[in-house]
Amino acid sequence: HGQLVESGGGLVQAGGSLRLSCAASITRFSIKAMGWYRQAPGKQRDMVASITNGGRTNYADSVKGRFTISKDVAKNTVYLQMKSLKPEDTAVYYCAADRGISFVTPDYWGQGTQVTVSS
Repeated sequence: HGQLVESGGGLVQAGGSLRLSCAASITRFSIKAMGWYRQAPGKQRDMVASITNGGRTNYADSVKGRFTISKDVAKNTVYLQMKSLKPEDTAVYYCAADRGISFVTPDYWGQGTQVTVSS
């Protein structure tokens, strides 16, 4: 199995920006889609954004226009640029990888990185 390691979380004021990174051991597992889920305390884990090997992206409605997912294939790294952050974006953000393209039930998960947005 490969592994995913997130970084870039932290505390930011509302309206600010953060960029999350996810370093993946791509050579150890075959994936067709990668992206991000997030989970706030007491809430379910929800999909935030995904990107396929071909570069097709999907976003949750709540983050469209504010978040951008991208990847650097050479570095085996996926990014989530988050702008205009809101307190409701506060959550643990998990990088995930899927051997399929749906990104509904990812096969691999990172450890999570905390994003906290203050009012």
